[in-house]
Amino acid sequence: MTAALMAVTFGSPLVSATAEPKPSLNDLKNQVEHLYNQIESLTEQYNGQKERLKQAQRSAELAKKTLSKSEADLEAKRARAGMYAQDAYMTGGLGSPLTLAMSGDPDAYLDRVATTYALQLQQGEEVAQIGKAMATAERAKAGAKAREAEVKKLVSDLSSQRDKIRGLVAKTEGSLFKRALSQAGGYGRATRIEIPIPGEGKAAQAARWALTQQLKPYVWGAAGPSTFDCSGLVLWAYQKVGISLPHYTGDQWTAGTHISREDLRPGDLVFFYSDLHHVGIYIGGGMMVHAPRTGDVVRVVPLGNRPFAGGVRIAD
Repeated sequence: MTAALMAVTFGSPLVSATAEPKPSLNDLKNQVEHLYNQIESLTEQYNGQKERLKQAQRSAELAKKTLSKSEADLEAKRARAGMYAQDAYMTGGLGSPLTLAMSGDPDAYLDRVATTYALQLQQGEEVAQIGKAMATAERAKAGAKAREAEVKKLVSDLSSQRDKIRGLVAKTEGSLFKRALSQAGGYGRATRIEIPIPGEGKAAQAARWALTQQLKPYVWGAAGPSTFDCSGLVLWAYQKVGISLPHYTGDQWTAGTHISREDLRPGDLVFFYSDLHHVGIYIGGGMMVHAPRTGDVVRVVPLGNRPFAGGVRIAD
């Protein structure tokens, strides 16, 4: 009985582990697509929390200004109240019977007393109101600070999660492209490489169209259908999905949203050199499809050590 239990407990995982098949290219593509979706969801959460952080910081700043103004008003009112008290002390107290008896004009004196008393009452009420305003501002300031700290932590957590998923994307994309390249015999020579592109949006579709043009010759100023230059391939691929782009790298650079290298997705445009004279279409895994130069053909290559200028997202 014990031996049978050990066989079930320890034997089964070994069998399933050794029998587990390697994921297919399509499986790897689906994994990458799932990770892309996770990153997009996290990015939107991250952006939302950053906006809340800005709001919390603005609330804290407003509360500080309110508190500062309230404190200044309170000090001014305290100073005026002190002047009234000092005046009363120096005159022996405006309300004393002796002062009233010694006054040459009792009516005028009583008017002064009434006015001063009213002012003191008003001062007392204003001081009380300012005190309440200060307490409210302090509470607002404390609440805004607490919210700011909370949002900062959320932003940090989301950023950490996004970085982890980026790492998984890079790893899974790497597996996908290594498998595809090994099946094609590498990319050292001009070889057609069949790579499944994750995503169903227009950018992914454009990348797929560009891949269908592999091994077609580079010709300066050409935009298909049989020959291409670098920006001509981009124009042609996006035209196939209903998006018109100019036939010039400088204008293509301004045709979409600029993104960082670590956020590249299949279909994004990748630009090189300070004058932006070369462009390719990113396909994932640190790879792109492009029309390199005269005498060469449209092919898949790594981004490599080319002087990367930036990425541009034309469509989702």
